[in-house]
Amino acid sequence: MSISWGDFQAVVQLSAGLNVAILSFVDISLPAIKERRRVFTKARQELDIHRKNPHMRTDEQKADHANAIGKVDRQLFDLWRETSAFESIEDSLIKSTGVFGFFGAVLSITLLWYSALHYNEDISFTGELLTVLSFFSLVAAFLINFVTASKASQYAKRCNALRDHMRTSL
Repeated sequence: MSISWGDFQAVVQLSAGLNVAILSFVDISLPAIKERRRVFTKARQELDIHRKNPHMRTDEQKADHANAIGKVDRQLFDLWRETSAFESIEDSLIKSTGVFGFFGAVLSITLLWYSALHYNEDISFTGELLTVLSFFSLVAAFLINFVTASKASQYAKRCNALRDHMRTSL
């Protein structure tokens, strides 16, 4: 039994609709990335405030406080260094999402146009393969954004835990 482009057109329409929507997938990871950057800036500001703590009166209190500040500063720096290494990867992942989205959208819209012109003709294996490929571009872009957002969220949580430590111990 052969399948015509008309029989397969609903699948192609779904592919086209989803692949056009893929272009908005960057919106999945951008809030997490912005939050991570905001949290790090806030942590640095809070550490500076704690560094200037006027409540330390004796030299011993000042030395203990300076040691505690130094320890937190090293932890924050280590976390920042870890995230800065991820930041360049993060930027390339977001760009690759755009590439996958654009490729998938162009491919699926082209397939949709082709299926409309050849509605009653049998679909070839290449046509089926290209339709499946357009779905894979959707999955790839979604996974890339999900991983990017997840990693950015993890870094933000770790930084927030460090901020909580600053509030309670400094």
